[in-house]
Amino acid sequence: MRLLHTMIRVGDLDKSIAFYTDVLGMRLLRRKDYPEGRFTLAFVGYGDETDHSVIELTHNWDTASYDLGNGFGHLAIEVEDAYRTCEAVRKQGAKVVREAGPMNAGTTIIAFIEDPDGYPIEFIQRGSR
Repeated sequence: MRLLHTMIRVGDLDKSIAFYTDVLGMRLLRRKDYPEGRFTLAFVGYGDETDHSVIELTHNWDTASYDLGNGFGHLAIEVEDAYRTCEAVRKQGAKVVREAGPMNAGTTIIAFIEDPDGYPIEFIQRGSR
């Protein structure tokens, strides 16, 4: 078994695709409209779906935004330098909600940003865990 993807619902698909590709450096792997169901699926990731877990962005055409609820935690991405990564994504307009630094009660260097829909994304600095 292996994890294939994580699905999140997004209000503005083009804005979300731009965030994940331009700000976080992922690739748009595939995108398909389902007119009868009035939704579009777009898959983004750092590598091909045959080898990597990816993110499925689901856009329901008649829904502009979602209540994120309190059950979902975050997506996590390993980065070389959490401090520099925060500065780089901030320059591209991303919202940094927790600056890079050691985690509470630990030494792992982490930071948090939000995507355009408010989903939290954690940066974990490589080698600090």
